Amino acid sequence: MRSRTWPALALLLCTCAPVPAAEPVFPYGAVYFRKSNPPEQDWVRDHKTAAASGMNTFRHWFMWSAIEVAPDKYDWRDYDHMMDLAAQNGIRVVIAEMITAAPEWMFDQYPHARFHSSDDSVVYSGISGSSATGGFPGLCLDNEDVRARAEKFLAALVERYRNHPATLGYDLWNEHSLNGGSAQKMYCYCPATQRKFREWLQARYGAVEALGRAWHRHSYPEWSFVHPPRSLGGYAESLDWLEFRADNAFRLLRWRADLFHRLDARNKVVAHGVAGTLEALPSAANNEWRSAAEVETWGFTWVASRKGSEPWKQFHAVDLVRAGARGKPFWHAEAQAGPLWMQPQVINRPREDGRITGDKDVRLWNLISCAGGATGILYPRWRPLLDGPLFGAFGAFAMDGSPTPRSEMAGKVARWANAHPEIWKSRPVKGDIGIVFVPESENFCYVQQGSTAQYAESARGAYQAFFDSNVQADFVHIDHIQEYPAVYLPYPLMLKEESAKKLIRYVENGGQLISEGLPAYFGDRGKAGTVQPNLGLDRLFGAREDYVEFTPDLLDNLTLQARGARIHGRYFLQQYKPAGGTAAGAYDNGAVAAVENRFGKGRALLIGTFPGAGYFRHHAPESKTFFLGLLKWAGIEQQLVSSDPAVQARLHTGAGGTYLWVVNPTHTARAVTATLAPRVGAFRSARDVWQERDATVKANTVEVKVDDRNVAVVRMEPR
Repeated sequence: MRSRTWPALALLLCTCAPVPAAEPVFPYGAVYFRKSNPPEQDWVRDHKTAAASGMNTFRHWFMWSAIEVAPDKYDWRDYDHMMDLAAQNGIRVVIAEMITAAPEWMFDQYPHARFHSSDDSVVYSGISGSSATGGFPGLCLDNEDVRARAEKFLAALVERYRNHPATLGYDLWNEHSLNGGSAQKMYCYCPATQRKFREWLQARYGAVEALGRAWHRHSYPEWSFVHPPRSLGGYAESLDWLEFRADNAFRLLRWRADLFHRLDARNKVVAHGVAGTLEALPSAANNEWRSAAEVETWGFTWVASRKGSEPWKQFHAVDLVRAGARGKPFWHAEAQAGPLWMQPQVINRPREDGRITGDKDVRLWNLISCAGGATGILYPRWRPLLDGPLFGAFGAFAMDGSPTPRSEMAGKVARWANAHPEIWKSRPVKGDIGIVFVPESENFCYVQQGSTAQYAESARGAYQAFFDSNVQADFVHIDHIQEYPAVYLPYPLMLKEESAKKLIRYVENGGQLISEGLPAYFGDRGKAGTVQPNLGLDRLFGAREDYVEFTPDLLDNLTLQARGARIHGRYFLQQYKPAGGTAAGAYDNGAVAAVENRFGKGRALLIGTFPGAGYFRHHAPESKTFFLGLLKWAGIEQQLVSSDPAVQARLHTGAGGTYLWVVNPTHTARAVTATLAPRVGAFRSARDVWQERDATVKANTVEVKVDDRNVAVVRMEPR
């Protein structure tokens, strides 16, 4: 299929051929077209309204099921119209490929490729609540015949639009969520996926006999008898299955990325997830680091209506995505600008907890993402859907496409962001401490517990404890811990030997490690160690286990003393005998609860339970003090302190200058003093370029007034 001759076509639609609008300084807009919505009679008006409001970017869902209406018969008419309208109005388009919506005829023509579940049920074409369009969740791309048809469609898509003046780039694999199901009902068990799994196992184990020994299944005569586990019972086989599913998902992401890069070297290849790495790695293959590595710009979906509006939650999502982006630009690719009705996530929550959105909410949520480093904002809807269970959700504009106070605020942010290109040339500074992400720890939690709640609450609780003292804690993959002078390791219940070695080398070379309890209790393939801590970590921590309890139902209110503070733990507990280290804490029965040890050039602190999860549940002031004290233990000076614990401050530096972002999520105006560490530098003046008022600089402090549910963006002028 030939590409369209876009300028000639455009001449039929307007008096002059459109030329590509400049790439936006700050991409700002929304998902507009999802085939069933919005109504065709409003398209021309909506595009004019969007452009007039300050929006410069649309994303459209190019759904395979809505385009290849019969074998090799493509209906591009609506999509052509979208692209032309965008070009006429100076709007750039991100083309979201949606091969997760397969054509209806394919479900019958390729029945072997329907998703098969662990209970032998089969998935048929369904209507998506996000588009009111059929073909979801698509067909299993492990089937080469289906993948070949998908590739043919994608090639036709790129060829048709790569030279269109509106095209900005392509969004791959919407929200990067594997159709993996739940621990109780998993996908996919079709013959093709089972073959892929056997190939993956063969590459890992070599001989089928070696696999049998690892899995404790000793009667495999040949590879054809090997199948994925149907439940998450045996640790070794279950862990292999989860790891394979993630590797397989990212194999298919790389296939997409390579295809788009090969077919179009000019336009961007972007993607976005759901900031779900801490909870949905095993179930949906969410992994910020692996996803971002495959694209030029990464991003995320985050809506308070589904997650809760407590400020730490959005901040932690932005920080997680920024960590995975590893210096690449990232967008808040789906941000909330309207209400959410009747969905299970909102039931029994207060109105103000993200359920009903006002203009100040739009402002605050936008600017929190910017404070965390986002350089683009899109909404899941420009205007709400009229069909399906998500009717009325998320859009800044009204149901009929008319402006609202929310859309007016969105336009204000859009115009401001694009009028200040210098701001986005500066980036958030590195955090004071790192919180370590270890994939196998989360996978093991899922296998053993049937959910990732214990892992996620441990990691998020530690983040929240630091956040509540205005400590910027960055998430850091275990492969990158050497970039931080001190790191906190949550829920390390299972570690592979290679991960244990990374921790040992980190401390040996001068790093400072704070670890929660039971580190590597389970090693490779989920095998418990006979010496605890396992895998040589007893030498690192200078401690040996004296007693252990796996009684999570009894330990929700566990308390202990650690470095002079009374803190909460949860889930499990481990008692120690120092073996070269020094006791640094005790349980109520007097048993050693924490050990500190010098090892090589660094130090390690081991706490025998899970203080992160303890803080997540209890929010005890002494636990907050304990977490803040970990910086002092590590000899780290906090780079930025807010005088008001309800107000967060973040620092950006770089080619655009130095900016202090001060976020006030409360419903009253606040006068805030931010104290900067001397190493940040000296400044002679400061001005809030968002609220358009001066700030006061005295020595290493900045005084600024921040209106309710607003943010100060203070440009600092050096001496």
